[in-house]
Amino acid sequence: MINNNLIKLNQTKIIIALDYSNKKKAMNLIKLLDPKIYRLKIGKEMFFLFGIRFIKEIIYLGFKIFLDLKLHDIPNTVSRAIKSLSKLNLWMISIHSLGGKDMMKAAKLAISYFKNKPPLLISITILSSLSKLDLKSIGMYDSINKNVLRLSKLSQKIGLDGVVCPGSSVKYIKKFLNNKFKIITPGIRKKNNSLNDQKNVITPIEAAYFKVNYIVLGRIITLSKDPIKSLKKISLSIKKKI
Repeated sequence: MINNNLIKLNQTKIIIALDYSNKKKAMNLIKLLDPKIYRLKIGKEMFFLFGIRFIKEIIYLGFKIFLDLKLHDIPNTVSRAIKSLSKLNLWMISIHSLGGKDMMKAAKLAISYFKNKPPLLISITILSSLSKLDLKSIGMYDSINKNVLRLSKLSQKIGLDGVVCPGSSVKYIKKFLNNKFKIITPGIRKKNNSLNDQKNVITPIEAAYFKVNYIVLGRIITLSKDPIKSLKKISLSIKKKI
């Protein structure tokens, strides 16, 4: 149980996941956001629907873009995929750590092809939608925390910039990782939130307490009747002293 009186301020920042199939709806939200405060995540749905042109439009508006395609393939294929994005001024790119060390090394090398400042390269560890039973069904018998730690340490050793992991694992893995190694956490939910497809969730306050570098806010914002009001409440909750 977290003692709110002991929570200290940290630099937890917000990434908005554009969970839309409708470009107009996405742009309506984007126009309300300050690019100096919020970063944007584009996942498979929007990328497959609207492609690189959409990314360029948002970058033109001044936003930092996290392209979250979770690349997972043989090393050569992942390398070529990253090189194909090298003309974009991306802020962050994700690959999947379960692709193995050779794939991650190939991805790290491919980042050098970016002409401007290279994007951060982060790896997905264990999806926040997976339970221990889910992992056991695919032959991963250790706890979620131990699997996340193993994949995080491998990613750090190879020279990646950080990992995406369930919020419930952050406190456990932090003590084993370099302070510069970034932790990005999805599955952020309000207390008693009904969006329960995620199995390893934490609240924004917990994310700040665990010193997560970036929290990813998706449906908690995009399905809100007043997304800006919801964002302001969350921003205040992770910034103010409690």
